[in-house]
Amino acid sequence: MTLARHSLIDLSAPFLPRLPETALPPGGPSNSDTIQSFAETPPVQTLQIVILSLVQGLTEFLPISSSAHLILAPRVLGYADQGLAFDVALHLGTLGAVVLYFRHEIGRILRDWFLTLAPKRPLTPDARMGWLIILATLPAGLAGLAFKHLVETELRSSLVIAATTIGFGALLWWFDVRGRRTRSEATLSVWDALVIGLFQALALIPGTSRSGATMTAGLMLGLTREAAARFSFLMSIPVIFLSGTLVIHDLIAAGTDVHWGELAVGAGLSFATALLCIHYFLRFIEGVGMWPFVLYRLFLGVAILGVVL
Repeated sequence: MTLARHSLIDLSAPFLPRLPETALPPGGPSNSDTIQSFAETPPVQTLQIVILSLVQGLTEFLPISSSAHLILAPRVLGYADQGLAFDVALHLGTLGAVVLYFRHEIGRILRDWFLTLAPKRPLTPDARMGWLIILATLPAGLAGLAFKHLVETELRSSLVIAATTIGFGALLWWFDVRGRRTRSEATLSVWDALVIGLFQALALIPGTSRSGATMTAGLMLGLTREAAARFSFLMSIPVIFLSGTLVIHDLIAAGTDVHWGELAVGAGLSFATALLCIHYFLRFIEGVGMWPFVLYRLFLGVAILGVVL
């Protein structure tokens, strides 16, 4: 059983073509491999749609790596691979959820950010937040371009997934326990945004979890749990949007035969599940802490090691 096929690298990298670990040529995936992966969009069973949509909606914004779960679920349950287009639909569903949940904040940020493009406009807190989100997004984009080949080949092993699941889970626990947890996201500096952005770039490594890495960085910098989560969720918007747009373009360019009804149902279910997940996560995280997710990551990492060793 291999766990090394990644369509997504925790939303920090572009959606990657689905190639089995044993099929990788010495030089990495070829152009024909990529074209074939876009052209293959198998039909998805109804129960599989429901399960994968719930998995995506529940894990996207929790610090446990949604991408790893989208890979694990079909293998554990014995389903065929759901295809890249379906994964894109699920992620766009969760994008809609975070945009709807933070619609008022996003509206203020966009309004004030655009106003700062005019000369002599004051930098309001919302405009400043917009610039910080952009700044925090840059490291992952640059790292994705620089290390795309490495991520698609050398880092696609099950051992890497297990190691990052356990290692970054331990980091999350350490900074959750040791962090001051006194700051709000409004107090973030340019340097803080860059540090969180660099942690987001680390989520290029399979199994790391984009939300887990950015929340860990926020806690390390002294943010409260809720503030770290809120900034992480806001940071996810440009990353999911840009990578989703890129893959949609590639799917259209490849002339992929897409099952639009299945995609719509999957996107709708992941949207509703993610919306509830965001609400309850932010409501209870200050009191519960990160320990349930740390324990889950340790269990998952050990389970993967038990399968591949």
